[in-house]
Amino acid sequence: MLKVRNLRAAYGASQVLHGVELDVAAGEVVTLLGRNGMGKTTSVSSMLGVLENRQGEIEFEGRRIDKLPSHQIAKLGIGLVPEGRQIFPNLSVRENLVATAANRTGRGNPWTLKRVYEFFPRLSERESNMGNQLSGGEQQMLAIGRALMTNPKLLILDEATEGLAPLIRLEIWKCLDRLKGDGLSILVIDKNVAALTRLAGRHYILEKGHIVWNGTSAALQADENLQHRYLGV
Repeated sequence: MLKVRNLRAAYGASQVLHGVELDVAAGEVVTLLGRNGMGKTTSVSSMLGVLENRQGEIEFEGRRIDKLPSHQIAKLGIGLVPEGRQIFPNLSVRENLVATAANRTGRGNPWTLKRVYEFFPRLSERESNMGNQLSGGEQQMLAIGRALMTNPKLLILDEATEGLAPLIRLEIWKCLDRLKGDGLSILVIDKNVAALTRLAGRHYILEKGHIVWNGTSAALQADENLQHRYLGV
């Protein structure tokens, strides 16, 4: 579904990505791992056209998208839950959700307000509250719900559980597992290796803008030296 080849990007004269390559198949959950500052968010920004790429090819469902503006890429069926959530603070929960609602690909059983509320009952309870009146966990649920309301074929989550309380993290992981069960393709960035290896089948590790390892959950779990070298604090 998503194919990234030789992706290179920079901020001004500072080269950040050095030939990043990764794939996400239909119905697959894949992770992008690495310490802070290694280029994970930059990779997502480059894939989605937010940051202009200097070199490389990005395909989504067999179509080149690396020269498209970000709004056109989103319309093709890629939903983003950005780092820091970035919900609209002065809109209500309901307004945040309906602001992005669309079913451009004609998905059967589409995500609707009712379905999102069933998925996240807490959002239904807080429907009239403004975005800035929500807890961090509720804001993350809202950010996921907002992305789902675009009815994406591929969902990308940047720092899926960062800064959340343990019980809320567990709830988010359960929700992502349900989305996986529905067959949604997911690319997720997070630091919780134990949770990610349970959720995803394959993983990529990014170090200073280079993909230094990729493999299965079993291989990642079995290699403690690898985890310590590239993922340890």
